[in-house]
Amino acid sequence: MNLNFDIVVIGAGHAGIEAACASAKMGLHVALVTMEKKAIGRMSCNPAIGGTAKGHLVREIDALGGVMGIIADQSGIQFRMLNRSKGPAVWSPRSQNDRKLYSEVAIKVVESYNNIRIIEDSVVEVLVKNKKIAGVVTSENKQITCKVVIICSGTFLNGLMHTGLKAISGGRFGEMPATGLTECLVQLGFESGRLKTGTPPRLNKNSINWDILEVQSGDEKPQPFSFRTDISEFPYLPQVNCHITYTDATVHQILEKGFNESPMFTGLIRGVGPRYCPSIEDKIVRFKDKERHHLFLEPEGLDSDLIYLNGFSTSLPAEVQLEAIHKIKGLEEVEMIRPGYAVEYDFFPPHQVDLTLETKLVEGLYFAGQINGTSGYEEAAAQGLIAGINASAKILQNEEFVLKRSEAYIGVMIDDLVNKSTEEPYRMFTSRAEHRLLLRQDNADRRLSKYGHKYGLISDDLLQEIQEKNVKLLIGRELLETIRVHSKDINPLLQRIGENQSESSEFIAKLVKRPELKLSDILSVKSENDAALEEIKNSEYLIEQLEIELKYEGYIKRQEEVVKKVEKFEELHIPLNFNYSNLNSLSTEGREKLSKVKPRSIGQASRISGVTASDISILLVYLRK
Repeated sequence: MNLNFDIVVIGAGHAGIEAACASAKMGLHVALVTMEKKAIGRMSCNPAIGGTAKGHLVREIDALGGVMGIIADQSGIQFRMLNRSKGPAVWSPRSQNDRKLYSEVAIKVVESYNNIRIIEDSVVEVLVKNKKIAGVVTSENKQITCKVVIICSGTFLNGLMHTGLKAISGGRFGEMPATGLTECLVQLGFESGRLKTGTPPRLNKNSINWDILEVQSGDEKPQPFSFRTDISEFPYLPQVNCHITYTDATVHQILEKGFNESPMFTGLIRGVGPRYCPSIEDKIVRFKDKERHHLFLEPEGLDSDLIYLNGFSTSLPAEVQLEAIHKIKGLEEVEMIRPGYAVEYDFFPPHQVDLTLETKLVEGLYFAGQINGTSGYEEAAAQGLIAGINASAKILQNEEFVLKRSEAYIGVMIDDLVNKSTEEPYRMFTSRAEHRLLLRQDNADRRLSKYGHKYGLISDDLLQEIQEKNVKLLIGRELLETIRVHSKDINPLLQRIGENQSESSEFIAKLVKRPELKLSDILSVKSENDAALEEIKNSEYLIEQLEIELKYEGYIKRQEEVVKKVEKFEELHIPLNFNYSNLNSLSTEGREKLSKVKPRSIGQASRISGVTASDISILLVYLRK
């Protein structure tokens, strides 16, 4: 049986959904190949979206026209803005989601595109002719011809699940692994490796002593992920609480008893695990000085009895897991529905892809998500979106899409993956973004929607709305810089919050720079022109954005100046077919790394691990000649 499509997307997790939907929006015909239709968008691990830095990625995906934010908003049962006590650069939205509903909404979103066909099967071979994609072959011996293939295989490539000394083939609980594809890619010349991730036990909510646990509630005024969500109707679902408990020395001692049957410590697991999201046994070994570790009890859904024990990821024997859990406050009588387990899977070190996520070895073949060594739904979805846009742009002969580090967290992540590769699951952090004050989650739509519109993912009306917001901010800023508040009116407020009193009238824009003074409080005081400020006073959005821009103006300007200096190196292009072996004066490691990564610019070359400042100077001299 032969089929023909423009694009074949392999895998319908978070990366596959974004790749398929972006391609369909751009007018192409897409085959979305998944082993089971009901598994589309299934949350393999934590039923949550966002979190520190990950929330930035979701906002950026949404600003570009992706769908993760919309799905999260429609299935969210708790919303929180993390890190509110810190500066706005690290504020990060997070939602707890109904696991079943998230997948149901995802399926509806995919099915809303007439040019996406869902095929329940698995791909065992990619067909290549003259180093270009020609199609794929499935396990049911269907041959699908296409111009582009995007592999979004998650943890399914030769997946192996470990609990204690028992190992079962599978990419997720109750689901078979994907076999054959890794071997096909290796035969084509790709380099593969093994990584591992894990998931905690699931508990019966009716067997937990909730009364003695610390409550973690959502925000009183929750904010949606999507800039397209109608705030007047949000949140769509009843909101629930999560709870907090802790391990202690007794719990740690019990867990240590199972170390001799741990697949991590006995060598059964060869794959490297996520350093920044370690298993509970790894925490005990690495952080011996810590007497306890946080655990979060998170509901899996409004109609589910399952509780996700966040922070207790493990592959220890089931009986050891249960014995230790019974010593945790509030869980003394708990019923463990399913033990935690580790998943080991194949990945392909990401130095093998370009910044567009197209592989360097085969034209028309793209990798997105955990196949590139990342960890997390959000990292995967962001890559799926970029791969989908670029794959479609290639077919339509449009300009390729590459985000700079100075433009988006997505740009930082892909730049890191390509230039530094990774030997452990890569996770996004705010600390990875050197320009993070410019790349806040709250301004993602203003930063990126123009690109989404350019590729047909953002409508004219939505772009106009965003442009109108920008105009209002410009007008608002001008007003705050020209309207004064008299000292006699502002001083009672300054005295109340312990700030030095004003000796004369001051511009509002200057007053708001005081650390303890909020713009909303200043606007409650009489000014020279209260009528002109009416629109700002009635808009929480304008108040928040103007306060951030004015209070952090000096830092923002400094970061913008740094970006301008760096940009000149990004504009110094290097031909993709440049032969570095001709430059004998390059260091041996520099020549090897440059040949492997094939950087597009001097800026990118300078960020490659192992490439020295001397190597960059030599390159500059040669290119100028």
